[in-house]
Amino acid sequence: MKWTFYPVHAFEQHAAAWDALNARGFNSPLLSSCFVLSCLHAFKSGRERIAILGELDCPDVMCILVQQSRLAWDTFQPSQAPMGFWLMRPDMNLDAALAGLIHALPGFPLAVGITQIDPLAIARPRNFARMLTFKYIDTMHIELDVDYDAYWQARGKNLRQNMRTVRNRLEKNGLAYRFRVLTDPGEVDFAVENFARMESSGWKGGEGTAVQFDGVQGRFYVNLLQTFCRLGAGCVYYLTFNDVVVAMDLCLHRDGTVIVLKTTYDERYGEYSPAMLLHQEILRMLMQSEDFHRFEFYGKARDWQLRLTEASRTMYHLNSYRWAWLRRKMERKIGS
Repeated sequence: MKWTFYPVHAFEQHAAAWDALNARGFNSPLLSSCFVLSCLHAFKSGRERIAILGELDCPDVMCILVQQSRLAWDTFQPSQAPMGFWLMRPDMNLDAALAGLIHALPGFPLAVGITQIDPLAIARPRNFARMLTFKYIDTMHIELDVDYDAYWQARGKNLRQNMRTVRNRLEKNGLAYRFRVLTDPGEVDFAVENFARMESSGWKGGEGTAVQFDGVQGRFYVNLLQTFCRLGAGCVYYLTFNDVVVAMDLCLHRDGTVIVLKTTYDERYGEYSPAMLLHQEILRMLMQSEDFHRFEFYGKARDWQLRLTEASRTMYHLNSYRWAWLRRKMERKIGS
């Protein structure tokens, strides 16, 4: 098997093969060519390379790599992407593929890393031969193939009481809330502009990490959601109080799984728990539908998510080293 490399601007020429390989495995929208192209368009440095193992029309492995130093390469990993851009045949030997890659890359690299791996896509291997794995985060999800009333009754008593209190307070204060779903590509600008407004007015705005509608992140989410909404695979869930947007989830979906890319709420309305109210309405709708079976948060587990679900799994990073003794040395170093 032979590895070949291409400049990142050639990705569109390999998009069909990329999507076919994704469909043979995890088939996540987060690993689709549309998602990759949106990330590359917004965040590429120009140093990224496409790496392909096997025949171009039916490859065994495809990935996007970037050189981190003279001695190390990693998968391209913008912070807006929940998973690293690595695809492989389900029956592929990962250790063999990485061993071949590290010797095929230019220069003399000592390590190649795959970042932010979902164990549902690639089961976490044990540390052996040249491979070493590291915990990334615990991420939460909610199974949707259940009766909503039974699900909600199983939540904590305090949560259920708090949400009843919130609804009573809204009514008492004359705030009519409405849950809405946006799927029209022409309305994506409206959604991202409101998302940016809410983030910028909160603690992320104070830290300078909020999405800016006219900034790189804002343009990325507009482009991404417009693309997926045109494909029938993008949606924005949001909540209004008296027609003012107060909470929002930016989402993708495929094969019955809804994936939250980003969530926010207007902190001015914090006493009404708008984010929790939004998610209660989302889950009610999805559980009452027969089209959905899983709701993925794809981010570090938060306290409020733990109130909605106990289901979690650990995402991880994986490094492959040129020699097994180097992996053992790195493992001892980390252990110390």
